[in-house]
Amino acid sequence: MGKRDDLIATYADDLRTKCGMTPDMDLLTKVTIGCGPAIYDADASTVAATQESELETVKNNFLIKKLALPDGPELMAAINSVIDTYGRSERNKYRAVVYYMLVKHFGKESVYG
Repeated sequence: MGKRDDLIATYADDLRTKCGMTPDMDLLTKVTIGCGPAIYDADASTVAATQESELETVKNNFLIKKLALPDGPELMAAINSVIDTYGRSERNKYRAVVYYMLVKHFGKESVYG
């Protein structure tokens, strides 16, 4: 297994144990690949949920640009809901896991079809 496969296994484990959901491995793999080289960078691979600027970046670069969602208060509400599901006290919130949950939340799996 390569490094990406190891990371996907880690993300799947987080979804199971920390978020209480059974991951769709095909979708999780596609979301992970969509994150690009960020998954290999210690800082970029996680979402700093306490930084408002980081959450704005997730909203603008992922939800609006990637998933083509219209801007509105429901986007930040969804991000906060996902962070709550992951656990606010959880130190490492992996970007791929947060993005995966957002894709599921908005029913935008077709973006990765």
